[in-house]
Amino acid sequence: MAGKQAKTLSTDHIDDLLFFAERSRHPLRNRLIVLLSVRAGLRAAEIAKLSWDMVLGPSGQVSSTLELQDKIAKKGSGRSIPLHKDIREALIEARQVCRDHGPVIRSERGGAMTPMSIVVWFSRAYESLGFDGCSSHSGRRTFITRAARVVHKAGGSLRDVQLLAGHRSIQTTQRYIDGDSDAQRRLVSLI
Repeated sequence: MAGKQAKTLSTDHIDDLLFFAERSRHPLRNRLIVLLSVRAGLRAAEIAKLSWDMVLGPSGQVSSTLELQDKIAKKGSGRSIPLHKDIREALIEARQVCRDHGPVIRSERGGAMTPMSIVVWFSRAYESLGFDGCSSHSGRRTFITRAARVVHKAGGSLRDVQLLAGHRSIQTTQRYIDGDSDAQRRLVSLI
């Protein structure tokens, strides 16, 4: 896939990926991997390095915001990401199993998964599902594209999407956004 961007995922693709995760050996962990990618836009390395202190509030309960620290974000681009209800529910469930402050996403041996193991997990999932052109970055591209398409409904702008993505440049954010030929046709018909 050198030189090509990862494909974005349709709603059906996401549902299939979540179904795949739910039927795996580690359903909760794998569902969290998927959700952190498609509903929070995290990179594989950020998913692997996410720790409980970034998702827990002062009371020790799962917060409504993920505080991604600079030390785990690409180019030190830490950021605050409001938690989608699906992620928050999965984190609350995972917290009942794991009471320490280590990694949220754990390997079978109990330690943190590596960024490469997250990449491999997605690769195997997409291969099993027959999704060509998808990679661990597909969820991130999907999150950014979807956010860009609906940001106006939330009263925001592309700058808000840029901040959620942790990009230094708005041009980088724009490169992530897939066009929509149906929307383009509707747009032209309104002119």
